[in-house]
Amino acid sequence: MTEEFNTQGAENLVAIADQFAGVGKVTGVKAFGSGNINDTFLVSLDFSKEPHFILQRINTQVFRQPQLIMQNMCTFTEHVRKRLQHLPLNRRWEVPRVLLTKNAQDHWRDADGSFWRAISFIEGSQSFDTMRDRSHAQEIGYALGMFHNLISDLPPEELADTLQGFHITPLYLQHYEEVLAKTSVRQSSEVNYCLQFVSDRQSFAHILENAKSEGKLPLRLMHGDPKINNVMFDTVTQQAVSVIDLDTVKPGLVHYDIGDCLRSGCNPAGEETENRESIYFDTDLCQGILKGYLSVAKAFLTENDYAYIYDAIRLISFELGLRFFADYLAGNIYFKVKHPEHNLARAIVQFKLTESIESQEMQIRNIIKDMK
Repeated sequence: MTEEFNTQGAENLVAIADQFAGVGKVTGVKAFGSGNINDTFLVSLDFSKEPHFILQRINTQVFRQPQLIMQNMCTFTEHVRKRLQHLPLNRRWEVPRVLLTKNAQDHWRDADGSFWRAISFIEGSQSFDTMRDRSHAQEIGYALGMFHNLISDLPPEELADTLQGFHITPLYLQHYEEVLAKTSVRQSSEVNYCLQFVSDRQSFAHILENAKSEGKLPLRLMHGDPKINNVMFDTVTQQAVSVIDLDTVKPGLVHYDIGDCLRSGCNPAGEETENRESIYFDTDLCQGILKGYLSVAKAFLTENDYAYIYDAIRLISFELGLRFFADYLAGNIYFKVKHPEHNLARAIVQFKLTESIESQEMQIRNIIKDMK
């Protein structure tokens, strides 16, 4: 929590929350969640039908055009709401709603110029930071498939690209080469391992972007950050009920989401592990996620989409490792670090995960093939 809020005091937060409280009186505002980009609060109301909502101050250092984010969010949440009215679902599924201010705006600026917005709260739900088992994995996959399916008929050009260059691996490779050219690298076995690892995969970095430019993979809308803790689970049924954190929804390839979801979900050792021997890609969890995903995504995927799923899983792990390694070489500018070698250690985790994916290529391709 920033110091500013301690000095501003709770009254100011209540006054800001009150701008969005359509019905009911604000009875409390408290810091909420563990997101590291925006400041997030849970607002309580004395209104039994909707007792809470989420209030956020957007980090305009990361999102330079916050009004575009809100425009995107209003466009696609409205689209999904209409789709859900005509979709006979035999289970709970919700999409967060954008709440308007008393003068019908989708955001509010305070006296300091800070950008605030409010979204509905998914009641009776929780999220998890790690994958618990295969049925949990299947629900994570279902949630991403459901998310993609509901926006699959929304033309991507109707949404602004709020993060230019995001997940375009060749651009990260180009940045890495620029950093490398002007850095005197301190040689070590770990640094040499990373240098060699990237060097061996130069041409592979272009695989999805080439498929896109050749018309093999269509431009669609993607979530942009489908980490497992962005999937909300019903606290009673333990079924996935929503996908949250919608600031990065933008035109792109669904393969980036599939790859990122599997990369983060199928690495039981986690991204910060010190024990490199324990890093592996769990094909059992992979099968669970893909089974859940394809049960809904079959509706819009093409033959070519299936052909590139394995490459997406391998590429996104490589890409994140490349980004960590480039940041380490540049002096740790982008990712927050706890010690000078932190980004190097993170890069090695992703590269070891990539190796594990590569060593199981046939098995992963067979899992995909068997589910078509």
